[in-house]
Amino acid sequence: MKTRYTYGGDEHIYIEMDDEMSLDAFFKSLSMSNAVREANIKGVTEICPANASFQVRFDPDVIAPDEMMAKIKELEHRAENAEKRLTTRIIEIPVYYQDPWTHETLMRFRERHQDPSGTDLDYAARINGFDSVEAFIEAHHSQPWFVSMVGFVAGLPFLYQLVEREKQLQVPKYLRPRTDTPKQTVGYGGCFSCIYSVRGAGGYQMFGVTPMPIFDPKQKQSYLSDFMVFFKPGDIVKWKPIDRAEYDRILTEVEADTYVPRIAEVEFDLDAFNADMPGTNAKLMEALNVA
Repeated sequence: MKTRYTYGGDEHIYIEMDDEMSLDAFFKSLSMSNAVREANIKGVTEICPANASFQVRFDPDVIAPDEMMAKIKELEHRAENAEKRLTTRIIEIPVYYQDPWTHETLMRFRERHQDPSGTDLDYAARINGFDSVEAFIEAHHSQPWFVSMVGFVAGLPFLYQLVEREKQLQVPKYLRPRTDTPKQTVGYGGCFSCIYSVRGAGGYQMFGVTPMPIFDPKQKQSYLSDFMVFFKPGDIVKWKPIDRAEYDRILTEVEADTYVPRIAEVEFDLDAFNADMPGTNAKLMEALNVA
């Protein structure tokens, strides 16, 4: 697909690398948005990356929209020669699947769901061809996930599963959004998993909850002392299933501001990943074991 440029009102330009999410499109978008940032174009006030696109906000009193558009287009060659290697981090995120809080919530909103007779996990397992909820949960946490963007609400990561496209889990959103979702719910919509950083409305299927805060405007947590939002695009996540006892233990550490997530620095090479996905994933996850 040819890169598409559109205006967003008087102060924004939207650049779409592809109309569907892929790691190739992500890296092209990342390279080009970095190029815009490095160019220090006078008048640019903000650059917001997304899954396979990004948006530039600018001051039209400093630079005219058509001039801004032209300067961005001049940088498209950076996307065509996108760097496909990334020094990043893999993070272990504990998840209490089938927890009582998301279960209570989802049962309050069954009339908005495709399958009012079961749970979100029952539905997800069935439409993805799994014989049991446990098998679906295994598929959800057994391979790592790539954070392709952060947003929608403050600190919420969109996570793309690092497996062959035909093996990716897919679950549609609720028919009508809920008016409530517990804080730190692990959700799923389309081909993206996410973590709801705050309590609020939502339409993603609910699979569990993590005790690990990912957004802390008071910056009390030690690992959020530098910035209130934990995730950034390019992070890699490995879900770790936990039970109620482990959930409570971690929550105690969180409340005492002593919890430290398991993190390891890794190199992600897109060409190596495409050539050997299982091998690349195994190396990524092994990095957590030696961290």
